[in-house]
This record gives sequence, structure tokens and C-alpha cells, in this order.
Amino acid sequence: MRKVLVTGGAGFIGSNYIYYIFNKYHGDIQVINIDKLTYAGNLDNLRKLDSQYIDNKNYVFEKVDICDEQAIKRIFETYKPEYVVNFAAESHVDRSISDPQLFLKTNILGTQILLNASLQFGVTRFHQVSTDEVYGSLGAAGLFTEQTPLDPRSPYSASKASADMICKAYYDTYKLPVTISRCSNNYGAYQFPEKLIPLMINNILTNKLLPIYGDGKQVRDWLHVVDHCEAIEQIIMRGKPGEIYNIGGNNESTNIAIVKLLIDSISEILSSDDLRKQHVSYNLITHIEDRKGHDRRYAIDASKMRRDFGWEPSIKFQDGIKDTIVWYLNNADWLENIITGDYQLYYDKFYAGKLSS
Repeated sequence: MRKVLVTGGAGFIGSNYIYYIFNKYHGDIQVINIDKLTYAGNLDNLRKLDSQYIDNKNYVFEKVDICDEQAIKRIFETYKPEYVVNFAAESHVDRSISDPQLFLKTNILGTQILLNASLQFGVTRFHQVSTDEVYGSLGAAGLFTEQTPLDPRSPYSASKASADMICKAYYDTYKLPVTISRCSNNYGAYQFPEKLIPLMINNILTNKLLPIYGDGKQVRDWLHVVDHCEAIEQIIMRGKPGEIYNIGGNNESTNIAIVKLLIDSISEILSSDDLRKQHVSYNLITHIEDRKGHDRRYAIDASKMRRDFGWEPSIKFQDGIKDTIVWYLNNADWLENIITGDYQLYYDKFYAGKLSS
């Protein structure tokens, strides 16, 4: 039985990855999910996991901080994972600007502790989940390739770039079988509502203003989380140790265009007798002061993924965004549990004085 240690498995991409590999391998896999359960870690994300996996010990959860070296060693000694997939990270740029040290500790030191344990216990593959933000900002043309020089512009992206370099060093120095993937912006089910798409969906449905940084013409490449999970699995099983792989959605769009698409799509999806429909309007859009060091454009060249594995994103953005909206509509209790907790306190504090009704 294949044993996989997933760090940050209660988060957005991590939980989707756990669903993905269970759907792919069913009972022929054991997943050890470790998560510190910070504000973005939510065990409710995995509530739909088949109970037989839990009953048969195919799935186990341990509340562990990846910076806790002794706890990590105990996990490796107990479960002896063959594969490690590191999703665990502080990941919100705005939070990194207000508290850089937290990001350096978790994203750099935590990764190094995992690498040490992986080396000590001889894992088959250590996969580091990174981000296209490590490359910095593009001009109006061009794409990030795996050879693009690193030029991180925020404490978050700097911490991820540092973690990537540590991973590469463990391969070069110790021959630990490491692979690294750098993905474009993800969207889909279970995404924490501080990120653009779920934030806007929630605000539209609750008749709140839609905060847009600057002119809203920052360009991002959007990738459905299920396509991302499939790409990660291809890299883990078929990728060459020491290699970096870019994962992109081939779907560039400005932030303002995404917000308008969400408004239009929600208006179309809501029934005529739904009282929320009457408030869905472009009038909710509110431009606020731009983020410090805000990168203007990201765009990924994923041709290496296509060339090495035949992988391409399979979910069209227009379909994926509608499915995502429907998921949030059908999981209102999940969203309500989040927005009534610490998230709302953070939202109120962060946007204080930036929004006016």
C-alpha cells in the first residue's frame, strides 16, 4: 500500500488533493494528513471523505505544526511515509506584509524540517508545492518558464522562493528525490474566502462591497484546483528528481474582468425568486488603494508539463467558475462557519477605512 504524507491537508489545495488521490487509488493508499489547523486549515473540508477510509486507517489525521521537529520525527517513525507532498504554508500576500516573520518561520524552517525527516527516513519522493509568484512580475508580454530568474516581490513569495532553493539544495547536496511545482492562481471548492474568487462570491451573495486593488487590471492565470491536483500527481509519479515544473491554466484575465464575470454568472445562476438576485450589480465594485509591491502580471508557460506528461488543464474556465459558484451556493453552511469566526474579525480589521457603503 502506498503511504503518502500530506502536509496542510486541511487547507484548500491540500484537501482537494486528498480527495483526488482517494478517488484515483481508493483503498490502495494510506494518507497521513498533518495540519496545524490555523485559520485557513479546516477539517470540515474533508467531511465528505468516505468513512471506510477512516475506519480502515487508510486516512489518518494528526494536528501537527511542521515547525515542530520532534512531532515531525514521531510522524515519520510511526507511519513511515514513502511520499511527502508539502502544501503546508502561510499563503496570503496581505498577511505576509503585516507579519513577515510568521511566513519565514513556517514556509522556510518548516520545509527544512520536513526535508530533514524525509532524508533521514529515506522517502521515495518529496514534492514541494510552490507558486508562480516566486518569479516576480511580468510585463505586457511573455510567460514564466522554469528558467525564469526568481524575483519575489512580497514576504510571502520570498519565503516560497527560499523554500524552493532549500529543496533544490537537498537534492543537489544529499540526492534527496525532490520535485518542485510552481502553479498559477487556483480556484474551486473549499477555498478560504480571503482569496479573490471566494471573497467576491461571498460579498456578492451578501450584498457587500467588492474591494478591488488599484485599477483592477492586474493579470493572473487561473487554474482549477482539480487540474492542479492531477498535475501534481503526474509529477510525483513520473517527474524527474531535481526538476521544477510550471503548472498553468492557460487562462489569463484581469482581476476586474474576473469580478465582473462572477457578478454576471451569479446573476444568471440565481433564480428569479431569490431575493439576493436584486442586489447583484456592478455597483458593488469599489476600488481601493493598491497593495504594496503588487505584481502586475503573472502568466505560466506549462509546455514542459505537456511535453513530459501530456498534461493540459481539462476544465474550461467558464465551466469551472460556474461549478465553483454552485458549490459555494450548495455549501452555505461551510462558508457561514468560516465567515462568522476569526476570518470576519480579520476582514473587518483589514478593510477598516478602505471601504465605505
